[in-house]
Amino acid sequence: MDRDALALDARRIFDAAVRAVQAPALLHQVDLGDLLGRPADTFDRVLVVGAGKASVPFAGALEACLGEVVPVEGAVAVPAGVPDTVPDGMPRPTRIRVLEGGHPVPTAAGTQAATDALALARSAGPDDLVVALISGGGSALWTLPPDGVSLDDLRATTHLLLASGVPIEGVNTVRKHLSRLSGGRLALAAAPATLLALVLSDVVGDDPAVIASGPTVPDPTSFADATAVLNAAGLTDHVPPSVRAYLSAGSAGAIPETPGPDHPAFWTVTTAVIGTNGTALSAAAAEAVRLGYAVEGVEAGVEGEARDLGRRVAEAMAGPTTGGSVCRLWGGETTVTVTGGGRGGRNQEVALAAALALDTAEADVVVLSGGTDGIDGPTDAAGGSISPATAARIRDAGLDPAARLADNDAYPALAAADALVRTGPTHTNVADVVVGLRVGS
Repeated sequence: MDRDALALDARRIFDAAVRAVQAPALLHQVDLGDLLGRPADTFDRVLVVGAGKASVPFAGALEACLGEVVPVEGAVAVPAGVPDTVPDGMPRPTRIRVLEGGHPVPTAAGTQAATDALALARSAGPDDLVVALISGGGSALWTLPPDGVSLDDLRATTHLLLASGVPIEGVNTVRKHLSRLSGGRLALAAAPATLLALVLSDVVGDDPAVIASGPTVPDPTSFADATAVLNAAGLTDHVPPSVRAYLSAGSAGAIPETPGPDHPAFWTVTTAVIGTNGTALSAAAAEAVRLGYAVEGVEAGVEGEARDLGRRVAEAMAGPTTGGSVCRLWGGETTVTVTGGGRGGRNQEVALAAALALDTAEADVVVLSGGTDGIDGPTDAAGGSISPATAARIRDAGLDPAARLADNDAYPALAAADALVRTGPTHTNVADVVVGLRVGS
């Protein structure tokens, strides 16, 4: 089997992973009555709120599950432009409005979407059901800063956190303490109504308190924790003064903490994580077996610097195997500490680092690293797919792959070698999947 055929198989395996975590497929496996302890049509109204990259098909599939008998209204927020990319055959809501906002950096549209979600939740009575559809990207799409902190200040803080390579748990710890909706506050707004949160996880560990900054669950973090994140990243003196002042006031007890597990608002809340990175990895492994590969390893929960993972994947794929056609899989979410001025994303950095580590290797190896949302950084690519020949192709195009990696400029390097993976928005998000394939000994 040549490397082009390997690359096609790697893409088939990645596509199978993405299909398995589409919201309609996942929701089809959920019994809403079992989760609620009563049929959904026994509530007076069903109010739907949601935010994230999966919101459009998520809301459309929920409408189909509820049927026409139950009065349904609400609104979900998605990144700007996403509704125009929903393919034919994927469900769209007709009773639930779709709002567009900014991601990953919040915009005024996201502030309005969060305001609308809170208002809708507060309108719920004790005999109403509030359903929250949560998926990756929800933190930015539901942005509602507290009094005294402007949207621009929150935007600047978000940019600093992301550019500094702070893990998503830390980023969302800060976000939760600069929000009127996150960190369990949506649950406060909905009480005493019944609240059901259906969640697609895009974070390692699948902690609902981290996913989309945990709007429906108790918050185990504090203002002091948020301040500690900024201190550890060396950002305390760089965030806007209003942010420092607000977090300082919270740490001193002048501002109420986010609600904890003993708060009565959570007595009527059910949160169900219905799709994860593990779901995607399982589907990828099944597809690899169907294509004739022996799956030698599946590593979930990968974190750390993207380029370090790329080198580690390359070492694993170039090392000893059991022979024959072999597949190895990795899943999780790495970070990129931005030190250069280039263009790319974490999956493209994984791919370029792997290409350099495999440079001129004789083994028939392909490595594909892709974001299950189809969007890797501020680019139109989901990631990259490389072989031992990729670095040479980049040089043949007049670029230095090592220099491009050092400048966080993986996108043009991979583009020069025709090594970008493009899927378009997939309307789901369970973090990243890396596929390694090898034939021969």
